Amino acid sequence: MKFIVFFIYVPFVYSESHTFITTYTGINGQTIEGIPEFSAVTTLDGRQIDYYDSEIKKLIPRQDWMKEFESTDTWKEDTEIRQQVQQIYKNNIHVLIERFNQSHGVHTYQRMYGCDWDDQTGASEGFDQYGYDGEDYVALDVKELRYMTAVPQGFITMAKWNNDRHQLEFLRQYYGHDCVYWLKHFLPLRKVDLERRAPEVSLLQKDPSSPVECHATGFYPAAVTIIWLRNRQDQDEEVDLGELLPNEDGTFQKASTLSIRPEELKKNQFVCVVEHEGRAFQKILTDDEIKSNTKSVHCCGSTEAVIRLVLSALVGVATVILLVYDIRSRRAEQDQAQIHTSESIEI
Repeated sequence: MKFIVFFIYVPFVYSESHTFITTYTGINGQTIEGIPEFSAVTTLDGRQIDYYDSEIKKLIPRQDWMKEFESTDTWKEDTEIRQQVQQIYKNNIHVLIERFNQSHGVHTYQRMYGCDWDDQTGASEGFDQYGYDGEDYVALDVKELRYMTAVPQGFITMAKWNNDRHQLEFLRQYYGHDCVYWLKHFLPLRKVDLERRAPEVSLLQKDPSSPVECHATGFYPAAVTIIWLRNRQDQDEEVDLGELLPNEDGTFQKASTLSIRPEELKKNQFVCVVEHEGRAFQKILTDDEIKSNTKSVHCCGSTEAVIRLVLSALVGVATVILLVYDIRSRRAEQDQAQIHTSESIEI
């Protein structure tokens, strides 16, 4: 059984390039429990902003700033479109099974498309790729506006789609303008939401003889300073500063670990100071403040954080573009519903 996993991570603050991606995944045959027959996800700079699958049959916002769109007519329409695409993908998989001369087993049909945009140069680039059973099937040369295939089974689809001039014109409009428009539209909404994020600071320790971790999480932007004070003086020795790590929601986390003996804690006062956006957040190292990292919901060492990111990426292995804003009031001159027709074509 093969699965093609599109794991894309582009940190929002480290790069001048931004990415808006849609991925659809259809699965045929006996599937693993918990993996839906069809799923769709939209990501902005590697962070999910919406999710849909064939089991829940609902479009779910993945970021707080997306929740305001749930009550719009566009949200309802997008949900209905995903339900239609779900059926089309189911039909397409059966066609591909015949073309590849297969009779049984688990098979996957996927599409990943979207655009990159550089906020410094203004350069943008679109991409549109289809895969079957983990291998390339058909891809669109966005500049030439022509489909290509590397396998004989894709010739029929390639010829059919290259002859659909009406559909190609929709794609020209989408990759030439609409994709970047929506990418740039969502970026400030995401940034405004994240700019309100102050760090949550916790002191974590496995047992009394273990190092104490000062863990700051949920903050944005990424610039943060963590220092330890011993009796109001900088504590530089026995301190291990961890690396900056991204959280699932676009915020960040970082930790600094202090190794001290229990008797030192009794004789001295230790304070962790987290500085972020001109504000200081302090935690005095006392028995009352220390939490067991196996009990704290905010505990995330670097290894645990990476595991969480990988699991999150696998959950979003399938999915779709969200154009949820009420475009009728913002851009009445454009029929954005046409964008979804490019996701629904049969092979």
